[in-house]
Amino acid sequence: MENAEIIKKINSFPRWHYQFNLNGNLTLTSGETRINRHFQRKRYFFDPIVEHFGGTLKGKRVLDLGCNAGFWSWCAIETGADFVLGIDGRQVHIDQANFVFEVNEVDSSRYKFVCGNIFEADFRQFGTFDIVFFVGLMYHVAKPIEILEKISQVNDDILVIDTRLLMLPGPFLEIRQDDLDRTLAAVDYELVMYPTSQAVFEIARQFNYAVAMLKPNFSDYTGARDYQLGDRRAFLCAKKSDLSSMSVRAESGGWRALHISWAMVRRLLRSVPKGSFSR
Repeated sequence: MENAEIIKKINSFPRWHYQFNLNGNLTLTSGETRINRHFQRKRYFFDPIVEHFGGTLKGKRVLDLGCNAGFWSWCAIETGADFVLGIDGRQVHIDQANFVFEVNEVDSSRYKFVCGNIFEADFRQFGTFDIVFFVGLMYHVAKPIEILEKISQVNDDILVIDTRLLMLPGPFLEIRQDDLDRTLAAVDYELVMYPTSQAVFEIARQFNYAVAMLKPNFSDYTGARDYQLGDRRAFLCAKKSDLSSMSVRAESGGWRALHISWAMVRRLLRSVPKGSFSR
């Protein structure tokens, strides 16, 4: 593909969530903060997986749910994965992903991007997957238990869950409202479920995963304050791999949530005007 054609195609999309270098041409993002955010997230939960498998994903099949423009799919291919399947609910993201892979001249037998509702898609028709990325999606769905069950049916080993969290102690799901018209929002129902960290543990364990919540190791929190504040975390789940052998730092969901919860209560109490509780 000629350079002028690449630039024209990049500019034809109204928005890019991730930055890609396409033959020296950078896709348009919302600035340095987002670029740093995704760089730090890659170090946080992607690189330890590659390191665990000896520095390469050669021989691995990867499923990328809510794939957007295929950033995590591209990371997997770039580190040797045999095949990636990306599924997203918006055609514009599928078009971007196919464009990224076409410019990078990835053999078409090594990837497939599908536009569809993840609850309606039959993952099993594509075989099984060694690694599943469920990144930035759990808090956008109404049925987290159902989707984890679907994932488990085709996932042989590693599952990555990166999600916003409800900062309360205990295994709870809170109903919230999502905007279906937003590009990065839900695709099935406007009502979605925000999990606590303990809820993520309990749901994943229901489907025979060992689970570790990763402590952020960011060198720079620019654009990633949600990880610094504690209301977003990545979870590494595994059926075969020994999580204790990975070069990551795990943290406890229950005590961390309890600590944050009491901190929130204290802040709320300080914000109440004096005399509000008088009779």
